[in-house]
Amino acid sequence: MIIARIVAVAIGYVCGLFETGYFYGKKKGVDIRTKGSGNSGATNTLRTFGWKAGLVTCLGDILKTVAAVLAVKLIFGRTYTENIILLELYAGFGAVLGHNFPFYLKFKGGKGVACTGGMVLAVFPIVAPVSMGLFLVISAVTKYVSLGSIIGLISVFVQVVVYGQLGIITVPMGIRAEFYIVTACFTILGVWQHRANIRRLANGTENKIGAKKKEQK
Repeated sequence: MIIARIVAVAIGYVCGLFETGYFYGKKKGVDIRTKGSGNSGATNTLRTFGWKAGLVTCLGDILKTVAAVLAVKLIFGRTYTENIILLELYAGFGAVLGHNFPFYLKFKGGKGVACTGGMVLAVFPIVAPVSMGLFLVISAVTKYVSLGSIIGLISVFVQVVVYGQLGIITVPMGIRAEFYIVTACFTILGVWQHRANIRRLANGTENKIGAKKKEQK
């Protein structure tokens, strides 16, 4: 199943290469990576072009990850019936890698939050309500989308481990440890991509929702 894992990640990476925010900006004659926080994700697109652009980018990034997971399920579903959930997870992780590190943009993409959301919806949707709820509530209360994103990402891993151990998410024992490790990689990478936001949160300079946009380093 090693080759299948590699293929799953590769399929995900290719799907993840479609930078929705970047292409939206190009249509407007703007390189989104030169604006705001300098990435092509939904939050920066929203701050730069408005809520409609942010929504389009978010949905596009979710859908490309779902497409990667479905493609892997279609290709390997009959061959690896019991372990297909692990390959789906690898496809989702590949999509996040493609989104965060697109080779044609010098490996400068987004932060992978919406892509991780797409993976959650496609692989273990039972996790979505709590993670999305935490993201929305924390973002709304604190006005910090980055903080909501970080807490939401952490909650994905916690829920997967809890639900996996309780049998609510069915993961064969033979791949369970690997399944948890790959899920942890989503959270670790997502938090790492927010390291600049964490520094700004710590020193009180992070942009709030609705605040005047400013260039960030």
